[in-house]
Amino acid sequence: MNYYHLSILVHRQAIRYGKRTALKFRNPYEKKWKNISWNKFSDNVMKTAWAMAEIGVEEGDKIAVYSQNMPQYLFTDFGVYANRCVSIPIYATSSPSQVEYIVNDADVKLMFAGEQFQYNNAFKVQQKSSVLKRIVVFDNNVKFHPDDKTSVYFDDFVASGENSNTEVTVRVRMKSRRDDDIACIIYTSGTTGEPKGVVLPHSCFLQVFRIHDMRLTMTSNKDLSMNFLPLAHIFERAWTYYAIHKGMTIAINQDAKEIQKSIAQIRPTIMCSVPRFWEKVYAGVHEKISTSKGFMKWLYTDAIKTGRKYNLDFKNKKLRAPLGTRIKFAMYNNTVFRVLKMVVGIEKGNIFPCAGAPLSDSINEFLQSVNIPIIIGYGLTETTATVSFYPEREFVIGSIGTVMPEVDVRIDESNNEILVKGKTVMREYYNKPEETAKAFTEDGFFRTGDAGKLENGVLYLTERIKDLFKTANGKYIAPQAIETRVSEDKFIDMIAIIADERKFVSALIVPDYKALTEYADEHNIQYEKIDELFSNVDILRMLDGRIELLQANFAPYEKIKKYRLLAEPFTMEGGELTNTLKIKRKFVAEKYKDIIDKMYKE
Repeated sequence: MNYYHLSILVHRQAIRYGKRTALKFRNPYEKKWKNISWNKFSDNVMKTAWAMAEIGVEEGDKIAVYSQNMPQYLFTDFGVYANRCVSIPIYATSSPSQVEYIVNDADVKLMFAGEQFQYNNAFKVQQKSSVLKRIVVFDNNVKFHPDDKTSVYFDDFVASGENSNTEVTVRVRMKSRRDDDIACIIYTSGTTGEPKGVVLPHSCFLQVFRIHDMRLTMTSNKDLSMNFLPLAHIFERAWTYYAIHKGMTIAINQDAKEIQKSIAQIRPTIMCSVPRFWEKVYAGVHEKISTSKGFMKWLYTDAIKTGRKYNLDFKNKKLRAPLGTRIKFAMYNNTVFRVLKMVVGIEKGNIFPCAGAPLSDSINEFLQSVNIPIIIGYGLTETTATVSFYPEREFVIGSIGTVMPEVDVRIDESNNEILVKGKTVMREYYNKPEETAKAFTEDGFFRTGDAGKLENGVLYLTERIKDLFKTANGKYIAPQAIETRVSEDKFIDMIAIIADERKFVSALIVPDYKALTEYADEHNIQYEKIDELFSNVDILRMLDGRIELLQANFAPYEKIKKYRLLAEPFTMEGGELTNTLKIKRKFVAEKYKDIIDKMYKE
């Protein structure tokens, strides 16, 4: 297979696929999905590239994209690459201060903004910035600030390059491409410290294509991939580029809140996701089972039991299941499991890669049992995503899969840190030579910051080293492990473990408000406001029992001794979550200091 530089990838695929659909999209103002052919995709990329050259963009310029996922995002990215420039993706949820930091650090002169929120923030930054000169806005419905004399809509911007003489300039730049050109600088959201710009050359993505082709033999140009996670996230960015390399059709979900509707309409065969999505699926199915009675409850239970036996005890181990098990599984797979998947919109599923945070073993086992093809993986921005993921057969529940071809992994003997070396590893942290030096061993292995173990090529993640808490009694606590397990409960939406330099483990819990009020109504528990339930004896007794049961396999010193329910969820806007939905532990500890201190005084 040919492995094309990102500057020419879309155009080579257009020659191959022509009028076939490359992209599907639906903007917020329309209900119907529209198609963009490979030819049209290529044309739009070239027109965008010409417009960039027309306004004086030079090779090596840093060009930011601050937007939700939409077709224009991809037109811009590949237009950037055609000009041998550097793409700087910024999360659509980023605040003005976050945008300002990236603009100044990367010397961003040109920014593409998505909708009103992004434009407003970008313009605030531009007003104070000596760097940012122009904003191009994707959404034609955005209202420009009265004082804004430089911004332009994307459609007008593209039109400005159509009749220019810049085609020759762009063609020359494309021909002079090099694999070691920088493709993008992706800023880590980071739970501590200021963001770091991860420098990824084109060679990293070319290697991603090669090694994924070796492992993902079940994927093809017949697949329909749902673009769900932000393109600013390395997981989605690397996957989307790989999908283009494979010739897949990509359905772009612009609004994350609409993902359930989009999946039901598109029925994708592939979708990258984080565990949170599957936790919601799991909770919904278990709610259905728990409220069922009699024969239906037995049927659901037996179906899951049969699926687990067939998929995990036999198929995954490359063993032939007994005839009776095969017959029962076939029956359930075409009835119970198919209906379950149709409700979600994933009945055509080929693979569903899942990474970004730990997925609990029990949820993983359940999804495998009902024949949802989840592929657990592990990677970082600094490794251009994938370091390891589940093979088709003989994967190990509790692991993060087998190491990718041509990726070298070893475990640091001093602290069990996972170390990675290979052509997908970043070049450096932009403008941070000291941080870069600290990130690598003397023999060139990248320090992931994650502790794990490697057994017969199977990689296990044990904890995030920087997240480890040390209690006042000298015991080390891995908060993610506890959070992952306890958050399986349908009454718990989010949880933050508190333990660092404390006498025991406690937690701040954001309950599932809907589930909690439904329970109160069913059990005739009286309340006027939902926060009255947070101190209700019956509610707390119920939650105590469920939390204790979920912690059965933890050591006594790891178990939550006290917790408080919060009336407001953790959000990016509130500061508790990063753009990748990870908990900012230091911020949470400071924001809720009074509540936390009170727990330990009682």
